[in-house]
Amino acid sequence: MPLLTTSEFDIRTIPKGLRLGGFDVGEKTIGVALSDSLFMVASPLLVIQRKKWTQDLAIIQNLISEYQIYGIVIGLPLNMDGSEGPKCQSVRQVARNLLKEMDIPLVFWDERLSTVAVTRTLLEADMSRAKRKDNVDKMAASFILQGFLDLKRLT
Repeated sequence: MPLLTTSEFDIRTIPKGLRLGGFDVGEKTIGVALSDSLFMVASPLLVIQRKKWTQDLAIIQNLISEYQIYGIVIGLPLNMDGSEGPKCQSVRQVARNLLKEMDIPLVFWDERLSTVAVTRTLLEADMSRAKRKDNVDKMAASFILQGFLDLKRLT
């Protein structure tokens, strides 16, 4: 399955009971979130501690099977001016690697300031630094996925 644009990714065509996954890809971790089967709410799921690509892939494949994930929304860390830097190239490589191994719809979503927004929310909730560190990646994935779901519900 090729990489899709947001306009090509139509949640109305997804078979009943399946979900979408949201990924916040970092150098050391991948935050993972899940939608509900009605595509209304994104929830943080877990954080994958990145090791070797084959190990990361096995975890991702297991999650897709276990949670019946139809497609993936991956946060693209654009620069504030909208340009792409080295982090975008790294995320795009992860997407290419996924698409080589799996036949799954995949779309990028602008994730600018997602980690900042999540961190601010966790600070307002008076969460300790250690707990913020454990939760920020999966919550950023949820923030990314929720933004995509909200757009799709409006179109």
